[in-house]
Amino acid sequence: MTDTLLLPAVAEALAAHGVAHEVLECLPELADTAEFCAHYGFTMEQAANTILVASKKVEPPRYAVCVVLGTTRLDVNRMVRALLDVKRASFADAGTTTALTGMLVGGVTVPGIVGLPVYVDRAVMDVPRVVMGGGNRSSKIVLDPAELRKLPGVEVVDGLATVPNQSELGEPAEA
Repeated sequence: MTDTLLLPAVAEALAAHGVAHEVLECLPELADTAEFCAHYGFTMEQAANTILVASKKVEPPRYAVCVVLGTTRLDVNRMVRALLDVKRASFADAGTTTALTGMLVGGVTVPGIVGLPVYVDRAVMDVPRVVMGGGNRSSKIVLDPAELRKLPGVEVVDGLATVPNQSELGEPAEA
């Protein structure tokens, strides 16, 4: 597959920063993490979910892009709030996500993000290969997570995500 399947801003960022990757085509209705993994043969441990977090109770509002594995939960209430230095933070809605990233939920990815802090959970870096969005719902990129360090604004954070307890295991993480 070629980079032409990716959102142009994603393909441009990957090329500009020399990020080694593979491109996969996917059906838009299978872009969400659990469905994608089940259909295309990836494990949830290989899925790196990219999530926009917002704190709109401050002026100006603060945002961050966070990357966690599909088997973990983003620690919004403790870690992300501390990183943003705010009292309240939550997952951004789809409209805000698209407005700030230019990407669709189910395809949001680090390459192509401009002007926002990007926090990657340390556990993502321990996986040899991850699958992430391609900026749209019809493509994904597969890469060694160490390649993310080539992108501007990326910071690896210990404990950005937590492992869910047994009662939460049935709930898939956002893509």
